[in-house]
Amino acid sequence: MTEIPGRPRGRTAPQPGDRVVRLAVAAESVDWLWHLMDDPFALVQVRRLTVVVDNWRIPEGGWCGRLGPLRHVLAHQIRLPRGIQGRAVVELEVKWSTPLRALLTAIIPLLTPARPMPRPASADVVAQDVEPGWLGLGQNITMVRGPLPGNNDIRAHDVVLTATGDPMPLAQPAPTETSVVTTADSAAVAAPAPADLYAATVAAGPYGAGLPQRPATALIDLDRAVVTGRYGPFGGSAGRAELAFTDAEDGWGYRITGPDGLLCEGRIDRPWRSEEVLAALAEVGVLHCATVPARHPLAEAGFLVHLMLAGLLVHVPELPEAVGAHLAEEVRESLRAELPARAGQDLEWEVRAVAQRRSAMRLHASGFALPRLAAAAFPTLAEVPAVSALLVTKRLQHVIEAVNAIERQTYPNLEIVLCLHGVELPAELRARVARSARPIEIMTLPAEHGFGEAIGAATARARGSLVTKFDDDDTYGPEHVWDLVLARQYSGAMMVGKGAEFVYLQTLDTTVRRDAGVAEQYVSVVAGGTMLISRGDLEQVGGWRPVPRSIDRGLLDRVRRAGGLIYRTHPLGYVYQRRSDGHTWDPGLEYFLRGGGMQWSGLPRHREFGTESGLTGLTTMGVAAESEPWVTPRR
Repeated sequence: MTEIPGRPRGRTAPQPGDRVVRLAVAAESVDWLWHLMDDPFALVQVRRLTVVVDNWRIPEGGWCGRLGPLRHVLAHQIRLPRGIQGRAVVELEVKWSTPLRALLTAIIPLLTPARPMPRPASADVVAQDVEPGWLGLGQNITMVRGPLPGNNDIRAHDVVLTATGDPMPLAQPAPTETSVVTTADSAAVAAPAPADLYAATVAAGPYGAGLPQRPATALIDLDRAVVTGRYGPFGGSAGRAELAFTDAEDGWGYRITGPDGLLCEGRIDRPWRSEEVLAALAEVGVLHCATVPARHPLAEAGFLVHLMLAGLLVHVPELPEAVGAHLAEEVRESLRAELPARAGQDLEWEVRAVAQRRSAMRLHASGFALPRLAAAAFPTLAEVPAVSALLVTKRLQHVIEAVNAIERQTYPNLEIVLCLHGVELPAELRARVARSARPIEIMTLPAEHGFGEAIGAATARARGSLVTKFDDDDTYGPEHVWDLVLARQYSGAMMVGKGAEFVYLQTLDTTVRRDAGVAEQYVSVVAGGTMLISRGDLEQVGGWRPVPRSIDRGLLDRVRRAGGLIYRTHPLGYVYQRRSDGHTWDPGLEYFLRGGGMQWSGLPRHREFGTESGLTGLTTMGVAAESEPWVTPRR
């Protein structure tokens, strides 16, 4: 239903830029609202909007969505089903006509988790006459048709996205050395320079963006491209399927077939995966593609990335250079690399799939890649969000090992806050810690302060936008922090972490893999030594409770009471250690052995867990090295 001033009432299709008094949008699911964000129709100006989502499902019980920032709101109302699933209706009225895209940007966080990446500084981005499907939500992201709007008080735009990389047309003519603009009262005023309108331009299209003389990079929006709720299946016995690009739809078609025939088909220029497609691929672990035709190289590259983020291990041994040019080297190598042996351990398959998806996210997500493309104009804005690793300890024997684990993290923007709780570092130990390859803050707190107060004091010293807790006696793989930062972005959860699925029992010198719940899900509990939350969210819920123990449970409860979500990502890269010197929470060894799966003598020796021999120094984003053979598992 639309009502457009100056036109007869009835079924009239509004055009971009039209002002609409009332507009109703019906969508099968929230995913379809995301798709509308990239349509030119999203530039219609609206005053009263009704959004109906027929098949809405609450992400997790107790979650509370919130209307995003929006100017001049006169009224809004939301009606949700009484159960966990059903029809959701949002009605919104604003004082002045506002682009539909801006209204949807505010409404979507009411219906699904969406959390912006925290940054101390970022660029305003405007897409001019293009509608990138990877641009995502954001109050500082706009789309325009025609001339760029100006601003007399400040540079109007920081980064401009256009089809060619040139912002055309300009709102006002670009000046020459002598050019002037003559006003009505004959006063000569210098025309604004392009730098007054924008600082950087990037060539952008539906499937990616790039700079002159370089192939465009396939880009995705992490907020909606990653499929949550799916982890696996993995292993040589997992379901396999074949991807074929077809001549249908002028070369834009694709088909995925399994042993029993067709699973799904569609178009690569619509890379999103519908609920039906995801259901058809639910049992597929490996997707093999024998031939990529390179008819639409950038779109084909982007489609392969979307399949990786659907949880599939994608294998393209003969990837054409024309397609690979639009992919990061890590991702190209992961597609071409030989698969593990079918008779090999399922864990090797799991590591391979997780590593491939991790590379695709951090190298092709627009939130990370677009700042890198604009780095010539804004070099400091290309940095990933700063993370502070909080390490509170009273056990000096674990300090060096714990600091080493943080130093080995591949995440590039990471500091250590070491809080010594009731102990003092000997001079030689303090000198070693002070030489850390990471920025480090060392503080001491008397023993009479509780554990909750100690970690609160450490948080107060932290300078990162995100904070994560490290326990001094657990084992962390080098990609651990990256995993948490990525999970926070694609899940939209207030807090993320991992499950205590791999457990080392020092008394038995054995690592067990236990059933600790399903990975890649919204949950009520994550392992305390893996929690990551933004500094702002932490302080908003009241910070850490000043309790002597169970500080993790105290914060988890506060997050849930605030209506926030907790998300458990994959379990790789973290081993929870039960040492023989005792723990404040001790349910007995039987608790960890009950219902266990695979077992290893000692710690499993693998780079993914940071236990590979000879692993020293820091890297930034390298592909995981070949692992040593696993210790023979005990069943």
